[in-house]
Amino acid sequence: MSDLNNVIELLKKLSNGEVIDAPLPDDNLLDNYEKEINFCLPKDYRKLLKEADNIFYGTIELLLVTKEKKYPSELSLVLNEARELGLPEDWLPICEDNGSYYCLLPNGKVHYWTPDGYSNDSWEDLADWVEQVWINGD
Repeated sequence: MSDLNNVIELLKKLSNGEVIDAPLPDDNLLDNYEKEINFCLPKDYRKLLKEADNIFYGTIELLLVTKEKKYPSELSLVLNEARELGLPEDWLPICEDNGSYYCLLPNGKVHYWTPDGYSNDSWEDLADWVEQVWINGD
């Protein structure tokens, strides 16, 4: 099992400062966002958003949490789209991948969800997902 602090630091190092032109969210924005989407963001996910939401590395990126909501990869927009496709109500998409989604589950695991339902790919926790999928591209 990976440590979230360590994988965030590794991700920052590997990205060489490459970031998306979006500000990192703070606790106030995340609190307001939770109310808006009616979803409690887990502690580890909040940490990842506050420290790495705008990092550009590899072929995937986290869904963005911004005040302006002007990006197509905005969490609130993607959450609505995914739910329309049948995403379970208690699953939270954290990354979109060609019409499928990496989702945080209530038990802390990350699961790859496809609209056709044919995926069993999952990771023990957010840190494992960051390391295996985002960093290593597995």
